[in-house]
Amino acid sequence: MSRTTYDRVSDAYRAGRSAPDATVAEQREAFARLVGPAPSDVTATAGGLGGRPAIRLSPTEGADAGALLYLHGGGYVVGSARTGAPIAAALARRTGTTAWSLDYGLAPEHRFPQPVDDALAAYRELLDAVGPERLLIAGDSAGGGLAIATLVAGRAHGLPMPAAVAVFSPWADLTLSGASIVEREGDDPLFTFDDLRRYADHVLPETDPAGAAASPLASPVFADLRGLPPLLVQVGSRELLLDDALRLAANAARADVDVVLEVAARAPHNIQLLVGSLEEADRALERAGDFLAARLPATADALR
Repeated sequence: MSRTTYDRVSDAYRAGRSAPDATVAEQREAFARLVGPAPSDVTATAGGLGGRPAIRLSPTEGADAGALLYLHGGGYVVGSARTGAPIAAALARRTGTTAWSLDYGLAPEHRFPQPVDDALAAYRELLDAVGPERLLIAGDSAGGGLAIATLVAGRAHGLPMPAAVAVFSPWADLTLSGASIVEREGDDPLFTFDDLRRYADHVLPETDPAGAAASPLASPVFADLRGLPPLLVQVGSRELLLDDALRLAANAARADVDVVLEVAARAPHNIQLLVGSLEEADRALERAGDFLAARLPATADALR
């Protein structure tokens, strides 16, 4: 992918940014308008999972390989199961699974640790339905950090790990301590430091927000990742969240987790959201789908 193309994407990101004084409701409406529908060859059905609303996404060519839990992005403040559906559907098609895009509770109505509690409840239900060896988990941006936090929380509760996990531009440090938060300020076309600070202020509890932000569930860059399943991390080099992804991958490697890190030079945040309209987004999700599918029993048996 040429840097010129990524520059055009970045220009579009800048043009679509919400005003700094936009209300939460206005931000949610604007984000919802940016994300297209799930592809027509995937059947989307409204349902529930772990006590929360969810969208079930089943490829028309069959989805008998297992299940995939998808956690959408949006800074824990915006986004929904619907905005997560295009990426979830793309992964469902590429892995032969049924994907569930979860509507976990959003801030400020639902503050930390509610998103982790919601995701963990959904994870438990899918574990009971398909078993760990046929279960995958993935997420983008805040949903990427939440995917890792869900596994850390699940491990603490004695739950088995899924077959694999993939995260895209993960927000994994609510303390905002990564060097790229400062170094990429002004280059990242989507976020400023103040944007991230506002999102964190919304989701962190009003009592002891600093302590909560540094906890391994709010900021899994600080978590012990031992025992987690194979991990794929994709990120763009011009993101404020670049160091969140780099530290997450490095910590996984130090914990003897199989990890693949992909950094797209000059790519902005979460290009995977442009699946179906940007060739590199499609290619990134093809690689993610291959990574995840290779860890499922049916695929692994076929490769022997």
